[in-house]
Amino acid sequence: MSISPRPSLTADTRALLARNVQSPTAQARLAQRSRIILLAADGLSDTAVAAHVGCTRQKVGVWVRRFREEGSACLVRDRPGRGRKRTTMTPEKVREIVDLTRLEKPVAQTHWTLRSMAKRVGVAPSSVHAVWAAHNLQPHRVRGWKLSLDRDFAGKLADVVGLYLNPPDKAVVFSIDEKSQIQALERSQPILPLREGLPERQTHDYTRHGTTTLFSALNTVTGKVIGRCYPRHRHEEFIHFLSEVEAAVPEEIALHVVVDNYATHKHGNVKAWLEEHPRVTLHFTPTGCSWVNLVERFFSELTTKRIRRDSFRSVAELEAAIDEFVRHHNANGKPYVWKKTFEEIVRAINRSYAD
Repeated sequence: MSISPRPSLTADTRALLARNVQSPTAQARLAQRSRIILLAADGLSDTAVAAHVGCTRQKVGVWVRRFREEGSACLVRDRPGRGRKRTTMTPEKVREIVDLTRLEKPVAQTHWTLRSMAKRVGVAPSSVHAVWAAHNLQPHRVRGWKLSLDRDFAGKLADVVGLYLNPPDKAVVFSIDEKSQIQALERSQPILPLREGLPERQTHDYTRHGTTTLFSALNTVTGKVIGRCYPRHRHEEFIHFLSEVEAAVPEEIALHVVVDNYATHKHGNVKAWLEEHPRVTLHFTPTGCSWVNLVERFFSELTTKRIRRDSFRSVAELEAAIDEFVRHHNANGKPYVWKKTFEEIVRAINRSYAD
């Protein structure tokens, strides 16, 4: 059993070491070293001290010897040359990291990670992290974007935004679209409920039981929705749905309908139906600008609040859940308020082109 020469402690020194051990804010290494000295001073062997503290016997011997030679001041500092070596980041190295991050990609990968960049430039991952933070670089993130190439972008945008901000008198504005291919997915095992310390859990695999398409018409003033599920989304279903929406509005009121550029909405039979129903006017959003269609906001809520985390044994069960959500929305929902003017949107888009 190895026993290093025992350190002798004054009452003040013992009290100081005890405070180091008990302090909740003291560094872990200081608390461990102080405990080593206290246990050694109480007569425990190096092996016994190591077992109590959770370190090696050699480490106990080193700190007992240093304490006897240098006193308690040695516990708060490492000797020169010990510990992690600091890496000096030259301006050239910083520029290399920034340029590689912005202008190149690692071999066979889509983006840099801390470790892949650190290996490439020969520094610690923490140094790469510091450079990225200083230059606001986030290669781990990606954000979607798309600029419309519609030649009549400005005209269509002004038309739709004008309807939202200044709806015509004696008219109602509807935002209409289809949410197609909604899948009736049944999880392979029951969904486990939320518990303390555990989120709701569901299996990753499922059985497909078919799909449905939801046609929705959002009244932009009241926020209420007319929703119907169809097995397909052809022009026949669109005409049938338009007829149902028109029938729900008193005859003396005109209908202005915002739709996207899906070919179904421009079918010849749809145009013929519009000629026979002159109080209905379609307004097309710019190509590639689904965000202009307010009903997409309703579809987002439907997906996140009702469909994504549930399990459906049939298409009929899925459609019943959708109908329930629409009824609840109409009883409790509020309108989605469009705030951006045409000029504000154009300025934001011009900034995107500049970036």
